[in-house]
Amino acid sequence: MADRTQTAVIGGGPGGYVAAFRAADLGQQVTLIDLDDDPGGVCLYRGCIPSKALLHVAKLLAEAREAEEWGISFGNPKIDLDKLRAFKDRVVANMTGGLGQLAKGRKVTYVQGRARFTGAQSLAVETAEGTQELEFDNAVLATGSRPTILPALDIGSDNIMDSTGALELADVPERLLVVGGGIIGLELGQVYSALGSAVSVVEMTDGLVPPGDRDLVRVLHKRLEGQFEQVRLQTKVTSVSEGEGHLQVTMEPADGDDSVESYDRILLSIGRRPNSEDIGLENTRVQVGELGFVQVDLQRRTAEPTIFAVGDVIGSALAHTASHEGIVAAEVIAGKRSAFEPKAIPSVVYTDPELAWCGLTEAEAKAQGRTVKVSRFPWGASGRAATLDRNDGVTKLIVDPESERILGVGIAGPGASELIAEGVLAVEMAAVVDDVALSIHPHPTLSETMMEAAEFFHGLSPHVMPPRR
Repeated sequence: MADRTQTAVIGGGPGGYVAAFRAADLGQQVTLIDLDDDPGGVCLYRGCIPSKALLHVAKLLAEAREAEEWGISFGNPKIDLDKLRAFKDRVVANMTGGLGQLAKGRKVTYVQGRARFTGAQSLAVETAEGTQELEFDNAVLATGSRPTILPALDIGSDNIMDSTGALELADVPERLLVVGGGIIGLELGQVYSALGSAVSVVEMTDGLVPPGDRDLVRVLHKRLEGQFEQVRLQTKVTSVSEGEGHLQVTMEPADGDDSVESYDRILLSIGRRPNSEDIGLENTRVQVGELGFVQVDLQRRTAEPTIFAVGDVIGSALAHTASHEGIVAAEVIAGKRSAFEPKAIPSVVYTDPELAWCGLTEAEAKAQGRTVKVSRFPWGASGRAATLDRNDGVTKLIVDPESERILGVGIAGPGASELIAEGVLAVEMAAVVDDVALSIHPHPTLSETMMEAAEFFHGLSPHVMPPRR
């Protein structure tokens, strides 16, 4: 490692490595610092990628069971955990190794180590060979986040996992309790359920996936009730004790008496905390909020002019958001006019069915007192959904009633993660409903539901009766 670089990037996740690669493409001399062997961060090593590999397997298992209703029987599947684990690890290794090669191809200096700021333009980098000072012109902070720990569950038990531990697939517990009904907990809950665990979920709020609109979440909730042993809402875990190989969990519902249940393992998934501590920010003018998030402007510049920050550490808890922020930071460093001002950031729940939304949600419109018109197309009227035997989904548009501009899109159903991209484009391009309605979509496809939702806005969908006037 040289003792000076133009751009230093701390953290090799989707925000960090994308920032490093874009900076290198723009002619910067770049040093990328991370603890892992190759770039990738939590997303590739311990998050997005391994979880989606396992969700693919879970969906396959679920469809094999459902096929009996279509006249095809495969018998009970035989699950080889070692091979499944190896598949997941191979996917991770191939992707992270590929990023390592891309870093070399761009002449990005990759340093495996831990970096701490010693000043506004200097770092102390700890590696296996020792600590070295690195001076820089500009730096991008992309240190990510870590799972939040619930004090009641912090009893030092190996049978209490966070998302990282759950992805290791040490075993398939007979009974698993997922604490937290958010995206990560439900995704991994479905994985373990498909593999054979009796899964229960406990959530302290009155609904699963709190950020999502309720009509979308209901589609998922109904399916989970048939897959999971229990779904408990408005319930808190107040204590956990371990004995004789089981975890005794005391739960307190909002209305009712406490109950005690026994589980083999617990998956704790109640959110993540930013990694903004112990990285030397006190030696700079970088400002950190009460919850630990680093404060930035539209260019992702901190209060220290030479330091930028992106991703989880500033509260942008989506990999694709972090990547775009990394691009903005790199372009600003290179002297380009750039800012992070998206109109639609897609959120996706990769369960089965998937949920996805972008732009303005119905709940946000209500909270803002904003008048909108919602046009829903039920998948019960979709020919493609019928061929998949999955007609419980819905596609909806959130529309400004005067201009008829599409302000938001929500989808619940298989493939929602892919379908939402059209919604993002519609919102970003300020499309009106007729732009989508007049765009010919292939038939039969699930993408047609976007077109039909737009047609239904004027009561013109051929497959749904128009609303009464």
